[in-house]
Amino acid sequence: MLRVKDLKKVYDGGVTALNGVSFEVPKGQFLSVVGLSGSGKSTMLRCVNRLIDPTAGEIWWDDTQLSHVTGEELRRARRKIGMIFQHFNLVDRSTVLTNVLSGRLGYVNPLASILGRFPAEDVARAHANLERVGIGDKAYSRADELSGGQKQRVGIARALMQDPEILLADEPVASLDPVLAHSIMNILKKISKEDGITVMVSLHFLDLVQQYSDQVIALNEGKLVFQGKPEEIDDQRFRDIYGKDAERIG
Repeated sequence: MLRVKDLKKVYDGGVTALNGVSFEVPKGQFLSVVGLSGSGKSTMLRCVNRLIDPTAGEIWWDDTQLSHVTGEELRRARRKIGMIFQHFNLVDRSTVLTNVLSGRLGYVNPLASILGRFPAEDVARAHANLERVGIGDKAYSRADELSGGQKQRVGIARALMQDPEILLADEPVASLDPVLAHSIMNILKKISKEDGITVMVSLHFLDLVQQYSDQVIALNEGKLVFQGKPEEIDDQRFRDIYGKDAERIG
């Protein structure tokens, strides 16, 4: 289980991005994090992965206190947390296969990885993960030859190479058209159900939240304003999340 308790993040200059946020996510659940731009969604995910350090509070994954581990213990913990980014974070001049294999960097000898020498088992796994996300035929294409939807599939395959227990996806469909957005969300949902992986996805669009989420948390100006099931977001809660002048569409 992922447990977040009284999490606070204050950036240099005194900007408070998270202010006393607490919630729990059972293993294998699909959690959406919603809110306006600047509400703290990305900061939340990056604190869980320790890409940034929280100012105060606690983050636990089972018996590991993610918010406080350092050094080798932090590196071991990060192996189990896959990260999927809005802008893909691929090496454009490298092949798709090489990008996917980079998900094993926490497990293989650093020199061998620089030289592109990965165990045959890892190469086979990379091909299998590319097949799983529907682009097995693109293994030897350069990353910069792919469409946005294909690049995000590479990002998912790369994250799967870590054998993650948690997948964090920071606005993974924000730059995609609606059809591609649903295809990516379908992949993430299937992974969560089939592999029992906890998935946390930050999203803007409530239609995606309602279709794919088991649970939702909502942030507004760094504070938790809702936690519950997607269908519990009524008109009043919608305004609590998005502001009193916001209007629902559909």
